[in-house]
Amino acid sequence: MAFSKWIGGGLGFTFGGVIGGILGFAIGAMMDHMSGGGEETTQRIPPRTGSATAGDLAMSLVVLTAALMKADGRVTQRELDHVRQFFARLFGIQRAGELLRLLRDVLKQDIPVHEVCAQVRANMPHPVRLQLMHYLIGLAHADGQVDRSEYDLLRRIAHGLGITDKDLGSLSAMFRTADPSAAYEVLEIARTATDDEVKKAYRRMAMKFHPDKVAQLGEEVQKAANEKFKKVQEAYEAIQKERGMK
Repeated sequence: MAFSKWIGGGLGFTFGGVIGGILGFAIGAMMDHMSGGGEETTQRIPPRTGSATAGDLAMSLVVLTAALMKADGRVTQRELDHVRQFFARLFGIQRAGELLRLLRDVLKQDIPVHEVCAQVRANMPHPVRLQLMHYLIGLAHADGQVDRSEYDLLRRIAHGLGITDKDLGSLSAMFRTADPSAAYEVLEIARTATDDEVKKAYRRMAMKFHPDKVAQLGEEVQKAANEKFKKVQEAYEAIQKERGMK
């Protein structure tokens, strides 16, 4: 599917507002190039209304990815590789290449993070925002360590997206597999929790992170969301083994 057709058919709230402003020039330039130029190119991206789409998730990812990659003042090859692999898994190899070309242009721009997050929060349901945050935390870990500037920005983004500190801690703990306390943080409970509290926490978190919560964005996004769900299951199983729970 041509990039212009994919974007034209897949953009909703990100067509307008601050995100649309950041991406507009890059999208227009890419579409002009792919169509061989022409005055009608931008008309192929009609504004749409309704629920968030996979195209909206992709555009939000591009903009917030650029902000995070710029946070520590450098862009590493490991970060770029992580982005490329994630986009390929989520949107396919061809679309991943197109999104990376957009990202290169966005990296040259100033990103008003607060305004971007406000637009996403107003238009994207909470389960999709959790998926977006999970990706960004993974990106921050891609080069082997999370710089303080990256950590601070992740907190700003989470708060801007309406994600609680508990949810942020749970998502972050999913990337600390060597930490014995991480399983408890994933389930948002203390080590002193009773076995019954552990079971209730597992059911609550499994429901919150269930892949069906993002089913409206398509099969590939749902598959990506399954990574979070598996981390919840793994955390519960680790606690069961540690305690000898049945």
